[in-house]
Amino acid sequence: MTTLQPSSVASSAAALPRRRLVYRHALAVRLTHWLNVICLMFLLLSGLQIFNAHPSLYWGQYGANADQPFIDIGAVRDGDRIRGVTRIGPVSIPTTGVLGASSVNGETRARAFPAWLTLPSYTDLATGRRWHFFFAWLFVINGLAYLIYGLAAGHFRRDLLPDADQLKPAHLVREIADHAHLRFPKGEAARRYNALQKLAYLAVIIVLLPLMVATGLTMSPGMNAAWPWLVDLFGGRQSARTLHFISASLIVAFVVVHLVMVLVSGLWNNLRSMITGRFAIDTDRSP
Repeated sequence: MTTLQPSSVASSAAALPRRRLVYRHALAVRLTHWLNVICLMFLLLSGLQIFNAHPSLYWGQYGANADQPFIDIGAVRDGDRIRGVTRIGPVSIPTTGVLGASSVNGETRARAFPAWLTLPSYTDLATGRRWHFFFAWLFVINGLAYLIYGLAAGHFRRDLLPDADQLKPAHLVREIADHAHLRFPKGEAARRYNALQKLAYLAVIIVLLPLMVATGLTMSPGMNAAWPWLVDLFGGRQSARTLHFISASLIVAFVVVHLVMVLVSGLWNNLRSMITGRFAIDTDRSP
């Protein structure tokens, strides 16, 4: 059995990185982030309840059962069985159990999205709309508060706007390779967003969220009366509905990737930073 000398122990300890807590997220960012989480969850579940009332998407002003949909989630009867089928253009994909037909109380029924993905879980369009409208307006108010803070406090310019070096193709390619190999920034570099994070967050904040809100307003009869130009802007009410669905789907995809990155880059450290604002970074012990 080998006995370590005190000098060896001290040398090993000195070689280990030291962790230091830094202030990463301001209170306003944390509050609006978690309120967004709540709003988006309820908006998604209630939105799928609304979508289930007519699970087809069209381009243009009109869309009804007799029209050719761009996307359709439906069911067909195969003997004594019901099969779910999702159609995207000319392509049909069997999706029984997930989309088009799923189990409700042990019985397979025609239903675009399954009961566990809708609010309420049973078919109730009126209740789904009430949930959706409440959280939609809460989401808009929260977004405006974040926008005002981001502009007034310099959050967008300081934390989200990539600099010229970060936008160089070689730098972006290197970051993509690092993410693909699950290599994440260490030390001082870890306290700031990298270029891919900044571009992804800006795409959501500047493009996807405003598009989702604007297309949602376009589908409101009250807003159609007040701002009729919204329908023309998106090429028709049904086009707005399709764009609303696509933008919401892209936001869900972003959330999934975001959660995976949070998990693999340090779950507790990332959660702590969005709860307390404090983020731990490794610092070199050497003088």
